[in-house]
Amino acid sequence: MLEVSVENRISDKDTELVVYCAGGVRSDYAAKTLNELGYTNVSSMDGGFGKWKDEGRDWGEPKLLNPVQRNRYSRHLRMPEVGEEGQQKLLEAKVLLLGAGGLGSPAALYLAAAGVGTIGIVDMDVVDESNLQRQILHNLDRVGERKVDSAKKTLSAMNPDVNVVSYDVRLAAENILDIIAEYDVVIDGADNFAVRYLLNDASVKLGIPVVHGSIFRFEGMVTVFDPKDGPTYRDMVPEPPPADMAPNCAEAGVLGVLPGIVGSMQALEAIKLILEHGNSLKGRLIAFDATEMSFREFKVKVDPENQITYANRERIQVADLEGVCQPMPLA
Repeated sequence: MLEVSVENRISDKDTELVVYCAGGVRSDYAAKTLNELGYTNVSSMDGGFGKWKDEGRDWGEPKLLNPVQRNRYSRHLRMPEVGEEGQQKLLEAKVLLLGAGGLGSPAALYLAAAGVGTIGIVDMDVVDESNLQRQILHNLDRVGERKVDSAKKTLSAMNPDVNVVSYDVRLAAENILDIIAEYDVVIDGADNFAVRYLLNDASVKLGIPVVHGSIFRFEGMVTVFDPKDGPTYRDMVPEPPPADMAPNCAEAGVLGVLPGIVGSMQALEAIKLILEHGNSLKGRLIAFDATEMSFREFKVKVDPENQITYANRERIQVADLEGVCQPMPLA
């Protein structure tokens, strides 16, 4: 099967390849075949896996998808950019969602469908009828139910591979570090500046990337803050605006389908970070106008005056902001 499948798996024929089998004989033939197919940098492991193991070198058994998973994720497996290795990365990944609301709903659904193995959800609100215009994790039968419980029911029914961890708490300085430390990526669906600055400082201190999204009436934006490799939220917005200058969705309104678009983009960016594929939105902000159906890109640069950086992480004191737009239910 080597000749049939290798070009779908490895398109760059200058990639360094090491071929091995149990004893080194079949891998030698395979290396010659790869050379004939145009691969230029191929080696056969002398003595094969048997010799490697006998010499006490490190080894481990590969994790394999079961038949049900191979069928569920078959469209991913056909993509060389994902394949079985990428799907395993997704299954082993942990993503935390701030909010089971307008942005968190589509993001959670697509992450669960993609097979992200652990999805954490922070939300201390209950389902209200006014949520159902945009928060597609919930339904009419769950009005009055805790949002994290409703979200867990929906995601668990969608994909049993996914472990949904719920946090029915208000994010604060006393708990945020312990919560986000367990995750690889955070998706920010917060609806207020107090939580955004709190998340920024905690994520910078721990070096965890944040996929930021926000919505307002017909407009939305998405970017990625990676404290180890790019600007952060405080680089983009150094100081929070006065409370009367920052209405939330409950006050200003939002078109119901808009968070579906923005939240899906956040899920996409999180998946790209997990797969380490493509160009992420680090240092770039995408602004979407639903009225004009237009996208604009803006550069986000590191602010040299910003002292809350990963390099200074040991000195960062994560604290709740006082006198700033106080926490409200997430979008």
